[in-house]
Amino acid sequence: MADNQSPELFGQTPWQTVGPFFHFALPTLEDLTVGAAPGPRIEIVGTVFDADGAPVPDALVEIWQAGAAGRYDSAADDRGDVALDPGFRGFGRAATDAGGGFRFLTVPPGRAPGPGNSLQAPHIAVGVFGRGLLKRLCTRLYFEDGAGNEEDPILALVPPERRSTLIARRVGEARYHFDIHLQGEHETVFFDV
Repeated sequence: MADNQSPELFGQTPWQTVGPFFHFALPTLEDLTVGAAPGPRIEIVGTVFDADGAPVPDALVEIWQAGAAGRYDSAADDRGDVALDPGFRGFGRAATDAGGGFRFLTVPPGRAPGPGNSLQAPHIAVGVFGRGLLKRLCTRLYFEDGAGNEEDPILALVPPERRSTLIARRVGEARYHFDIHLQGEHETVFFDV
């Protein structure tokens, strides 16, 4: 650094808006099962909507989840009493289509430990990237028929009248529907992480 340059000029790079480059710059991983993952297969479908209720055709949705036994495929989840699912990757990524739609094939997540050694309801962590967003938006997807929804420590932080924005509805034997509203009257609850 030259003597006449202020050290404040060389701080952290500021956030910038992202996209719309997802459809050709990042690989999609819509199928989280890579082999003989235990548990039934389920499909999660939905649409990303903007503040005006219009579909967002150039967003990217990422999901992270525990396997059927409730263990994450991560070194941080080192519980030896719960086996890893060798045929399950735990991470997925889907670019929205022209109608704002996305789709994932996965297994129902098991109940994983949460804050204070509580047991969380089956859930999927969801991240959304898109044009005009300075940072990734983080939310969760819970299942309408998920065991333990009423006692989940994170879901309990959400006001009761807003919890429905985090619930995926069963629309078939092995299919769930979960829309993401970025803003507006039906805005999805997002978490500051």
